[in-house]
Amino acid sequence: MATLTDTPLATPSRPLDGVLVVALEQAVAAPYCSSRLADAGARVIKIERPEGDFARGYDRAVHGEASYWVWINRGKESIALDLKKAGDLDLLQRMVAQADVFIQNLAPGAAQRLGVGSAELRERHPRLITCDISGYGEDGELYNMKAYDLLVQAESGLVAISGAPGAGVESLGRIGVSLCDINAGLNALVGIQQALLLRERTGRGSAVKVSLFGSAAELMSVPYLQTRYGGKAPERVGLKHPSIAPYGAFTCADGRDIVISIQNEREWGDFCRKVLQRPDLLDDARCAGNAARVAHRDFVDGAVAEAFAGLPSATVIDRLTAAQTAFGSVNSVHDLIEHPQLRTRRMVVNGRPVDVPTLPWGTEWDTATFDEAPALNAHGRALREEFGP
Repeated sequence: MATLTDTPLATPSRPLDGVLVVALEQAVAAPYCSSRLADAGARVIKIERPEGDFARGYDRAVHGEASYWVWINRGKESIALDLKKAGDLDLLQRMVAQADVFIQNLAPGAAQRLGVGSAELRERHPRLITCDISGYGEDGELYNMKAYDLLVQAESGLVAISGAPGAGVESLGRIGVSLCDINAGLNALVGIQQALLLRERTGRGSAVKVSLFGSAAELMSVPYLQTRYGGKAPERVGLKHPSIAPYGAFTCADGRDIVISIQNEREWGDFCRKVLQRPDLLDDARCAGNAARVAHRDFVDGAVAEAFAGLPSATVIDRLTAAQTAFGSVNSVHDLIEHPQLRTRRMVVNGRPVDVPTLPWGTEWDTATFDEAPALNAHGRALREEFGP
């Protein structure tokens, strides 16, 4: 595991230096987006309710702070505003008047009722880019429904294709991270960056609108197309692939689980000869092409399971390596912490160092450390002075 604490700042300039983002945000989707903007150099002012973003209270895992909070609120300025008070609402309006980007993920219609709806703001500030993150979009029957990650995973069909085979909700599987929230935040990030590029050419801001449901539905494109036009929904197959065989987890003699993936007939041939040492399978009609192997999955997977069960994992890994078969271990979170490919970056939480997985993209403007996540209203006095009347 590499901790990026000594990497020098390659350049003093980051892509979003000088960009002001005002984020009226809470929970995960919008904070994820704004945190990545902050990582790229944007100044992000986070507007919190007087009691704070409720994500602060999700847990106390990181030196007394919530893991979610530490992860997606680094590098921001925090100010607590009571937007039911005219003075605080006026202060928000003055901030937005100077902003390049305004992000909000309040309940449906709440921003409009406060007078900070995206269309109204862009009419007053033509260069402003607005980003509205919602649960189900801005119209339709479910417009007013509350939308949290697991609810959207269920509503979009994600859980229907995840989990173990079998009937009943007990066989369904939630994706183990807040996938819908994270993906919506990423989509918002892409939209905002594109809007900033467009503004460079046109001088005008744009409206970016992202929904959790739409983000999840787009992830479901392959199952959607398979079902609508192929007539059959993918089955839940646990740690297997619904469209490819063999592709899944198999247990070795010493109890270690290894996931293998066969993508084409050349790989299948090498796998049979060098890993399974069963060249006879190459002449078996049940294995003649991926479609046949999927149709006879029980037979194919049974042959793989039998071979793996008779060998220690070290031998299996040596054979997989020799055959150039793609494989991976079924690791725990503890295994991830010690993983040789994991890259982390240092940040400070309540005066103590913390290592956080770094961004999945590396750039020449990466900094040696992540900035701290702010205490509630840590910048309130300074921001009130800066944007005061």
